Amino acid sequence: MNINNQTEINITDKYISVIGLGKSGIGSAKLANHLGARVFASDSSQSLNINQNALELMEKEHIATETGIQSDRIYDADLWITSPGIPKNSDIILKAQSKKIPIVSELEFASWFTKKPIISVTGSNGKTTTCFILYEIFKSKYKNSVLAGNIGTPFSEYVLEEVLKPIQDRVYILEVSSFQLEFIKHFKPNLAVYTNISPDHLDRHLNMDEYISMKMQMIKNLDEFNYVIYNSDDKVLSEKFEKSTLPSVPFSLNNSKSLFSIKNDKIYNKSNKNLLDLKKTSLKGFHNYLNILAAATSSKVYGIADINIKKAIYSMKSIEHRQEIVQKRDEVEYINDSKSTNIESVIVAIKTFKKPIILLLGGLNKGSDFQLLLPHIKKSSLKHIICYGESGEQIITALGDAVRSFLEEGLHSAVIKAQKLAIPGDIVLLSPGCASYDEFENFEKRGEFFKKIVNKIS
Repeated sequence: MNINNQTEINITDKYISVIGLGKSGIGSAKLANHLGARVFASDSSQSLNINQNALELMEKEHIATETGIQSDRIYDADLWITSPGIPKNSDIILKAQSKKIPIVSELEFASWFTKKPIISVTGSNGKTTTCFILYEIFKSKYKNSVLAGNIGTPFSEYVLEEVLKPIQDRVYILEVSSFQLEFIKHFKPNLAVYTNISPDHLDRHLNMDEYISMKMQMIKNLDEFNYVIYNSDDKVLSEKFEKSTLPSVPFSLNNSKSLFSIKNDKIYNKSNKNLLDLKKTSLKGFHNYLNILAAATSSKVYGIADINIKKAIYSMKSIEHRQEIVQKRDEVEYINDSKSTNIESVIVAIKTFKKPIILLLGGLNKGSDFQLLLPHIKKSSLKHIICYGESGEQIITALGDAVRSFLEEGLHSAVIKAQKLAIPGDIVLLSPGCASYDEFENFEKRGEFFKKIVNKIS
């Protein structure tokens, strides 16, 4: 199958194996099937969710599936579409490559079948919040804009909607992870937004160089008509883009030469006109100021007026699973920051709150060094840390006696322990700094579970 020239791609009657039956696998299988491909979907898992997805494809779409195994049938293919959860060095990927089977990600595959503008956002932290702000801004002018990719609905599902019924005024706002960028060939966003780069996913990527290399895949096809929007306060990104030949526009908390600058908690445009008062927004903390600047700069480069940017940011509500206030009970505040899956995001969270913090930290470690928290523990208002899950013992060992720590088996017992320790004026903060996969399907399920337990506390 020739996928070297995007304009010539035709998948009618092509044999396509979809590897992985999570949300992105379901979306790409449906899109490929509608476009006339002969689709076979396979997942080695036999979880309830995966089996339900397989049943849906068979009953509603008449797509052949298998779960619990990955038979040799997956190699009888002209093309593979892989789930972000399957590493590029896994045995089945290496075997497919040895058979010269072209492999693409769901992100890449879906992009072949739309000509709508794409704004893609990646980074180690802040990408979800930046995407939500961009979505609020863009839908004020492009009413059918959608938020997709690594959050919410898969990109391919929205592209299928577009294929079925032509849609006007659509811009795709995509959150993009390093995993989704491992198999990119033609993907070419109109704006490529980088929030920051810090150590993350080192359990999957061999080292920081490879992690950064995967992030840079997002711009491999850009030309003089596309823009990179980047955080110039980030050392890695400034080194990559300050002398780049690509059109590159920085945003910064410190650089007054950027399109927007901050003075006294207010954002000003290049004409030194006050755009908005940050104290009047729902997004608090310097990390969120950067997210606002990233979205405002991207929108300005795209041609959206300041008034649209201002109205959208003022209308923003807090984002689920990102420093989300769950409730306040007996003068104790419970905050859900389940989206925190690396050390940098934990550091951001404990810097944000000034009240005494009982921190829930744990889950499945992604190769992080928890000792990086030590200098920040001493400077923060951390009172206790409750470590739990697969990485619980590792975290306890790494932190030593820097703060009073407790070890619990899982998130449920960690929440109950926090509730017993908390006194009026405390914050119980779930900011795990780890992946959720030891207990939960994803960070959303973890956050929902946390909220459910908190709301049951009497």
